[in-house]
Amino acid sequence: MKTNESGYVDTLKTMLREGGLKLTPQRLAVLDVFVREEGEHLTIEEIYEKVKEVKSETGIATVYRTILLFEELGIVKKLDLNDGIYRYELNHDEEAHGHHHLVCSACGKVEEVKDDLLDSVEQIIEHDYKFRIKDHSLKFYGLCSDCYQNESEETNERKQESE
Repeated sequence: MKTNESGYVDTLKTMLREGGLKLTPQRLAVLDVFVREEGEHLTIEEIYEKVKEVKSETGIATVYRTILLFEELGIVKKLDLNDGIYRYELNHDEEAHGHHHLVCSACGKVEEVKDDLLDSVEQIIEHDYKFRIKDHSLKFYGLCSDCYQNESEETNERKQESE
């Protein structure tokens, strides 16, 4: 589902106004990157490079501060994929929980799993442990289809060479 860009801009304007802050051209440029690149999991450096394409005078410190502000406001979510690099994506209010991610350990590609696979597990935990779940995060590590195919081809080539 594509994001409604004007909806995000209106929401951001309201949130900033309520906090006594302005919607600066730099903040709007950062938001535009998230909207244009929806579904991507971007590092601050990647966001900075994309912002510089349209707002060349924007510094990386401004991008850092803007991302932190957007995170505090709930506009974006920080993802920790256990590789020492934080990534960011738009936060969707309609998601009851964060979606799941598939992380390729060969090329680093990150894919989203659209379905919430843990509904039944959550029900069991809430019932059996009397534990109210607010959110969860699930990441699967392995090989994406391209890397898996490359690995299979390389394995087949080695088998043929050894015969």
